[in-house]
Amino acid sequence: MTPTPDPVLVYDGGCPFCSHFAVLSELRGGIPGLRIVDGRDAAELRHRLAERGFHLRDGAMLLQGEQVLHGAAAITWICERLRPSAPLLQVLGPLFRGPERGRRLYPLLLLGRRLALALKGLPVDPDGPSVPLMQHGQR
Repeated sequence: MTPTPDPVLVYDGGCPFCSHFAVLSELRGGIPGLRIVDGRDAAELRHRLAERGFHLRDGAMLLQGEQVLHGAAAITWICERLRPSAPLLQVLGPLFRGPERGRRLYPLLLLGRRLALALKGLPVDPDGPSVPLMQHGQR
């Protein structure tokens, strides 16, 4: 039997919400073997994922071997495995413990991320042109 590879969370380190979620000590300790990678700093990994159709601009990714869970699916996977005490995880956990609910709520997280990045003057897509916030939704 082949062991399952350790999961890897790829998040947007430019987003303060994403960074706070990713660096919570419970996140690392609550899921055995979880590695957390800032996607803005990992250009090679980010480009390999983009070639497969997974873009950081569209949300976090959870990698397990060749399987990629993207956006709401990644956050749902994490929330289903945590028993948190940190306030942020206490709120997100119940909200994202289920694929359907996660798919419906994830756009709100993306909106918060876009606003936070705009306030910091960072592009939503680290690999795309620096486009003002309002134009991203018009593509």
